[in-house]
Amino acid sequence: MSGKIGWAVTGAGHLIKEIFKITDSLDNVDLFLSRAAEEVLKMYKVDIESLPHKIHREGHASAPVTGKFSTGHYKGLIVAPASGNSVAKFVTGIADTLVTNIFAQAGKSRVPIIVFPTDVAPEMESMGPSKKPVMVYPRSVDLDNTDKLAGFKGVTVVRSIDDLKTAVQEVAG
Repeated sequence: MSGKIGWAVTGAGHLIKEIFKITDSLDNVDLFLSRAAEEVLKMYKVDIESLPHKIHREGHASAPVTGKFSTGHYKGLIVAPASGNSVAKFVTGIADTLVTNIFAQAGKSRVPIIVFPTDVAPEMESMGPSKKPVMVYPRSVDLDNTDKLAGFKGVTVVRSIDDLKTAVQEVAG
């Protein structure tokens, strides 16, 4: 098994700067960006080309890179931040994007998965792209999906940046 970690970013900006501080502290990470993630990262002024990791982008509908999760190339998958849309797809088994495909393949291959959903509390403060805090009120369906995902075998749902750091250290070794 390789020492690599697959890190997927979805179309959410919640705590994105803090999340990239974590990825940047690791030297064994490949990033997987959904199309929505690329749009959001531009809004948050993250220069994708300067990120110090190999980057996989949305491309082929079949997402051939997912096969690397079956062959032991990755010792873990982290999805952070995970948008409500991606969490809903994880919970219902929809695999129609790069990120949802690697989530499915990692699960089928028993690769440990860590997910940091954006929807973890009924009221949350989040930093918007304008660098001003905004209040967010997740819908009950989004909170329910987060709870359902936490019940998946092989999936660890974290609900804070500190919990994410701890879980990453456990997987990164």
